[in-house]
Amino acid sequence: MQVKTIWQQGGTEANNAENFATISQWWGSLNGKTVTWRQRLIPETGNVQDLNWDPQRFDEEFAIATPAIRGITLYWKKPGTPDERNTTPQKLELNHLQQELYIYPQSQANLVIRVALPQVVYQTVKIAQPQLAIEKTGDRTVLIVRDELQRLEIQVNLSPEQLANLQQLN
Repeated sequence: MQVKTIWQQGGTEANNAENFATISQWWGSLNGKTVTWRQRLIPETGNVQDLNWDPQRFDEEFAIATPAIRGITLYWKKPGTPDERNTTPQKLELNHLQQELYIYPQSQANLVIRVALPQVVYQTVKIAQPQLAIEKTGDRTVLIVRDELQRLEIQVNLSPEQLANLQQLN
């Protein structure tokens, strides 16, 4: 599977119509799912990767209702509102890995909208001087990582396959 699918209005690439169908299917699959909706001005560099997508004041998170594409226009509803909203894009870019759709509206050439499924946020724990141990009980293997300063112990149950993969790393 490719990482990104891009559709451009008036695009001449052979797979432009196929890409639009893929994006349309993804958009329709959002019905009832909670999405994050963020709008940003495109920087002068034109590089959307330079944008700060951290939550800001006017960003929204809501369960999108009846997402559909008619013609090339994207339609949707927000909970508690009877009005259907829409935007007609000049370009759509779907990042399959991150489950993010970047919408470049025709009406505002300097704006990009990112609609995404909320990401799982992992808590990161940094251990500067770990104490490592492995405990084996029968066919069960437990990797133990301790940090005396933080009074933290992490126990990781390893399957035989995971243990073999870990041993391959050195």
